[in-house]
Amino acid sequence: MRDPEYTNYAPNRVPGMTPEEVITVTARNVPCDGGGGTLGHPRVWLHIEGEEITCPYCSRTYHLAPGAGDDGHH
Repeated sequence: MRDPEYTNYAPNRVPGMTPEEVITVTARNVPCDGGGGTLGHPRVWLHIEGEEITCPYCSRTYHLAPGAGDDGHH
């Protein structure tokens, strides 16, 4: 059975369990590679539907900056 704390393929942030690293971004689609190098993970693209998303590999949380997120332009 799927964990109820998961949305699509990325978990929600859980206070006290998820690392406190929060990265503020200005776009709804963000890449994450865990910091790259040998300690990283495969690059995945995360889509922020609400205000934030947490990487399922490294648990970094990406928070959408206030007023940002209109990715309708090219």
